[in-house]
Amino acid sequence: MSSNSRVLVTNDDGIDHPGLHALAIQIEQSGRDVTVVAPDFNASGLGAALGSITAGLPIALKRYKIEGFKGTAYGLNAPPATCVLIAQLGAFGSAFNVVVSGINDGFNTGRSILHSGTVGAAVAAQNFGLRGLAVSTSPKTPIHWQTAAHFAVVVLTPLERASPRCAVNLNVPNLPIDEIKGVRWGGLAPFNNIRSSIGEQTDEHVILKMVPPPDPPAADTDLGLALEGYAAITSIHAGSEVWSEKVRPNDEFDATLSIPAVTAGDELRPARTYLDG
Repeated sequence: MSSNSRVLVTNDDGIDHPGLHALAIQIEQSGRDVTVVAPDFNASGLGAALGSITAGLPIALKRYKIEGFKGTAYGLNAPPATCVLIAQLGAFGSAFNVVVSGINDGFNTGRSILHSGTVGAAVAAQNFGLRGLAVSTSPKTPIHWQTAAHFAVVVLTPLERASPRCAVNLNVPNLPIDEIKGVRWGGLAPFNNIRSSIGEQTDEHVILKMVPPPDPPAADTDLGLALEGYAAITSIHAGSEVWSEKVRPNDEFDATLSIPAVTAGDELRPARTYLDG
């Protein structure tokens, strides 16, 4: 692997998180030029949010030292997607080839990836014309950070050769490397490994509780594979359009026609961007 490959590493748990450190160190040791830019706070659950961006208003930035990591690291007072945006705009040197986000201590599987800040950084990378990889593992103690980081590097090599605006979600079981059964493609499960439920509600507040999913996940889903000991990989695409055979760009709106929907089998198409090319 050429040392000219530039990788931006970020996360949603914050610059001090051990999963971020393990990921940055292992990618650097693979021969890549790595820069870390991560939130200086816990930004979990923010998805691809940019927060409040105002022209002329400073965003706090601070250099950090990560033990065992030779590259530069910054804590930015902004969500992970904003870290990606500012990096893509050139604040941290020449252009990056790929963004790697994680390692999150908790699976990001199923349709709930929409809300994940870890996945949000990879989707932001995709939206800004880069390639993105989100990496997560399960939170049981002890956490095998090196296992998840190892498989992130495995996936990173083909991702760097992939088409621009490719984003991948990777969930790695929390096991020693030699106990992982392999890497398999998985579809998005209908749910994550936990889901929200109403625990208590009054006229003044609502308290949520976390409960197990209602049914076991299918064997070919990201969650089903991860629970069976496989590293599960899923290619995702946000910021897309949906079109049907009867509704195309520049058509006049006709209220008698059905609105295009993926759930109706209509066409999903990546949105155009000035960043293409």
